[in-house]
Amino acid sequence: MADMDVCGEVNETGDLGARLKLVRKIYGISQRQLARQAGVTNATVSFIEQGRVSPSVGSLEKILNSVPMSLAEFFSLNLAEPEQIFFRASEMPEIGDGQVVCYLLGGAQQGRSMSIIRKVFPAGQDSGSGQLLLNGEVGGIVIAGELEVTAGSDFALLEVGDGYYFSARRPHRFHNPGSTDCVVISAVTASQPHIAPAPLTMRVQQKLEIQSELRHGAEQAD
Repeated sequence: MADMDVCGEVNETGDLGARLKLVRKIYGISQRQLARQAGVTNATVSFIEQGRVSPSVGSLEKILNSVPMSLAEFFSLNLAEPEQIFFRASEMPEIGDGQVVCYLLGGAQQGRSMSIIRKVFPAGQDSGSGQLLLNGEVGGIVIAGELEVTAGSDFALLEVGDGYYFSARRPHRFHNPGSTDCVVISAVTASQPHIAPAPLTMRVQQKLEIQSELRHGAEQAD
């Protein structure tokens, strides 16, 4: 371990070990697997995570390159709260307009590049005409009922298993012509105004805060 500094000296980063553990958790690999991929000893990875040694920049970069992950990404990892990747139905905030019910997956996620929404169109419900978005794309798959989709001059009646995919710049509308609810799993880019309408932002935030408090309370109880 010639390129490692024994941590009797001050470790300026301090949280290297915690960060490396988080990297392994994100990629689902063991210390032994990471060591093998990086071409270092298992002891090297173990000592770094225990805070017993402080790797040189070159050694750390060698380990991260095997994942791969950049140094910038490594030092920007959030250690305060692990990233949530699984969401129960109760954790999805309702962001609909009162007519179409919309549940947003990962409502608290920051810097999202897309949004996945479960939409429920009651029987006979219409999304309204002329939904003109800005940039990106819109897509969805019908999982229950049937849905009429109009995108520009194009029209189709979609049934279970059917889907749609088009540019968000096209004016479009959705209508449930059936006698039962239509359920759609929809994906849209992050910049769409209907993902989180301004009047609903505060209500969504309050729901997220309540859900977070309940989740933390449950974790403490365990």
